[in-house]
Amino acid sequence: MKTRRKTEIGIAATAAKRGRLHGRLKALVLTALLAWLGGTALRAQCTAENTAFLPGEHVSYNLYFNWKFVWIKVGYADLTVQESEWNGQSGYRFDLLSHTSKKADFFFKMRDTLTCHVGRGLEPLYFCKAAEEGKRHTRDEAWFSYNKGRVNVHQKRTWYSQDRAPQETDYSDTTCVFDMLSILGQARSWKADDFKVGDKVNFPMATGRKVEPQTLIYRGKENVEAKNDTIYRCLVFSFVEYDKKGEEKEVITFFVSDDDNHLPIRLDMYLSFGSAKAFLTEVKGNRYPLTSAVGKK
Repeated sequence: MKTRRKTEIGIAATAAKRGRLHGRLKALVLTALLAWLGGTALRAQCTAENTAFLPGEHVSYNLYFNWKFVWIKVGYADLTVQESEWNGQSGYRFDLLSHTSKKADFFFKMRDTLTCHVGRGLEPLYFCKAAEEGKRHTRDEAWFSYNKGRVNVHQKRTWYSQDRAPQETDYSDTTCVFDMLSILGQARSWKADDFKVGDKVNFPMATGRKVEPQTLIYRGKENVEAKNDTIYRCLVFSFVEYDKKGEEKEVITFFVSDDDNHLPIRLDMYLSFGSAKAFLTEVKGNRYPLTSAVGKK
């Protein structure tokens, strides 16, 4: 009887331990599942269906700078889209290369390369800006991850022109964070019919050094001449900043083709040392016909 009793107690204790173990395993699995669902839910909020471009698209621009009321050609820019894989996840890679000419280098040398990896849902995964501007040579990077209903952004700036240690920061939020290329990739799939003049789009943007609140304002439609002797009907968006008094300051004006491609046709940039413009010269591999072309010069 004692042996049987001990055996029963041992079986009961073992069962209880197994029950507690199973309970802990269930709790761990549930916690992991909830964390995964939280990250998935946030990532789902940060995604969009790509309806605007295909891999292989290549858009070329001429860059102009305003010098004593005269617009002078100072260089070129190229925007490309390719299939990519980042940390085992398939998606797209955007590259924007800006390059001043040798003549312009005498006044101000610029060699900027912006690279962005996004998932199939256009959510940002990695951003890099390698910039050689005048005597400054830097590399700004941002890594994006999604977990427990939050987006985490690790940023790093590396100086190549100065003897300085890299600057690294971390940022976490429950709202979607973009960089300057991934927001462009998503914005190209927005529907123009969803906007009214004056509508604002607010979003946090990672620059590689910090995350800042940004605002896009829809201004309406305008016919714009490109540098390929073609006039396009465009949607106009203003990228603005606000000073301490809350007053609006125009930073960049985007003129985007009013068709399903939503290609940037012209960019007006308001810089601290003057103003610059980028005009479309050529596009290859566009997904749809450029039905926004309304005439020739």
